[in-house]
Amino acid sequence: MLKRTKGLLLLSLLVITGMAGTVDTGTISKKERKTALALLKESRADLFRDVRGLSEAQLNFKPAADRWSVKECVYHIAISEKNLWDFIQKSMNEPANPEKRSEIKVTDEQLVKMMENRDYKVKTAEPFEPKNTPYKSLEDALNDFRERRADHIRYVRSTTEDLRNHVLQMPFGYLDCYQACLMLGAHANRHIQQLNEVKADPNFPKQ
Repeated sequence: MLKRTKGLLLLSLLVITGMAGTVDTGTISKKERKTALALLKESRADLFRDVRGLSEAQLNFKPAADRWSVKECVYHIAISEKNLWDFIQKSMNEPANPEKRSEIKVTDEQLVKMMENRDYKVKTAEPFEPKNTPYKSLEDALNDFRERRADHIRYVRSTTEDLRNHVLQMPFGYLDCYQACLMLGAHANRHIQQLNEVKADPNFPKQ
């Protein structure tokens, strides 16, 4: 009887304070969380699989002077993981700006397809250039990527922050922070395709 009385008192308090029934915390849905986690995990696995066992000659081979090597693709993926996440964190540390949602012109699905479409070419910004990264070896880049991606997966798995109502401006337009998380995985996929194009070149070293 005492437990029931305490329960009724707690419910009354919640009703009075307006907290009863407030289940929606503004966080992403289970489906959205599952989609983002799958993209982040799968692209991580694909990257490590596709560079495993490559020799230095293979890692440094360039199909042309203006093309990136496999190693440079990995450097770009790793530094992008850091720099893109910095953009997300900066936006999440600022007040929510749902009034900017009307500026978002792409759906989640369109964003992922756009990022992964290698027919759409764009020159990367200077901070994302492989030559401007701090990495001294493939191992350096992969270790940095591994640690950061693990942190980002943990965040997406557990966050209750309102990713949808924090909107940030990218060079190509506006995204909400959930879409920016999708972008991390899709961007990695884009450059995994690129490094596999290098591996498919007829002049790619045999060993």
